[in-house]
Amino acid sequence: MFGSLEEDSFLSQKVRIKKKFFNEEINLYHFFHHITKIYPVNIIVCDEFIFFFVKNEDYFNIKRFLIKIRAKLKNKKILFIRSETTLIKLLFSFFPDTYIHDIAIHIVESTAEILITIYFLLYEDRGIAVGRGGKYIKVINQIFEDYVVLEKFYKNPIKISCDTIHL
Repeated sequence: MFGSLEEDSFLSQKVRIKKKFFNEEINLYHFFHHITKIYPVNIIVCDEFIFFFVKNEDYFNIKRFLIKIRAKLKNKKILFIRSETTLIKLLFSFFPDTYIHDIAIHIVESTAEILITIYFLLYEDRGIAVGRGGKYIKVINQIFEDYVVLEKFYKNPIKISCDTIHL
């Protein structure tokens, strides 16, 4: 288990998102710019989710195009994510519509994977974070497995889970 200092150090480390552009992502890149006149930093397509990563300074300007983009890309779940450079900010960026109360890190001894648990006060916030049938949290874990690169390369896989805090 991590101590407080190690937790802070781990969560504040630099991260980057790998760019993997296939035909679908390139088409979405041009589509996004055509609608918003802003270039996304990155695009990740996972299952029915499309994540558009945008610069912090563009984030609130982009939000006004959400309804228009969702109308044009029916049957897809569209999310705008702030392109962040630290792990803690990236975690918060993936859960923008919820109140995160706390974040804890544990090492699962049997698998040596790093488990990051995000705690919520309300069960409704946890439900939003997990998604219907757990789809959203599964996609977030897939993104962390396939796209997120940590500054200090950890060979151990990172898994994100959500829970409510018991007061």
